Amino acid sequence: MNNKEDSFSELLKNSSFFLLIKPEDKIYSNTSTRDSFFKELESLVKLGLNNIEISWSNNEKWLDFVSDIKIKYPKINLGSASIINKQSIEDSLKIGLDFSMMKFWDKDLFNYAKSKNFLLIPGIKNLKDLKEAINVNCNIIKIYPIKSKDNSIDILHYKNIDFIAAGGLSINDVKTYKALGYKSIIIGDKGIKNQKFDPKIFEWLKNN
Repeated sequence: MNNKEDSFSELLKNSSFFLLIKPEDKIYSNTSTRDSFFKELESLVKLGLNNIEISWSNNEKWLDFVSDIKIKYPKINLGSASIINKQSIEDSLKIGLDFSMMKFWDKDLFNYAKSKNFLLIPGIKNLKDLKEAINVNCNIIKIYPIKSKDNSIDILHYKNIDFIAAGGLSINDVKTYKALGYKSIIIGDKGIKNQKFDPKIFEWLKNN
């Protein structure tokens, strides 16, 4: 398990953001919607996008959709998000994803993933949960939602923890949060507008 965390930590040194994709059901059934999505994704990957996470869904076609992305882009650091139960971890393992992220802290789920030698990153916003996560040797932590985190959490006090900021962030927030000590940010809803990726992400990738 430590090797997976170490590899992920190493990757974070050169990662400014993760793009979180929340597929709508029609992407599974509508061929033109799906083709349009993959065309845009292809452009982003060519420009250097290297961290993607897909919100887990209990839709039976989710596995095929995410497997397609993994097959098309084997070098992408690909994970699942909004992990809420053991099935979502099992689905992620089945595809061979690199990591998963929880919205909130769930100690039992974290330990379950650990028993499977799978990297599960929790979402944390209060000091109590942060301390509990650290006590079970969790070294990569997402602070979510970042804008309502506990004021008593000072990430600079935790030298051996890699922190990722998430919740309502856009590509414009990369510089701000990196300056605050976060290794990376997650861009979710603000990364996709009207089923199109934010043009500023294309610009950012071209210039960085």
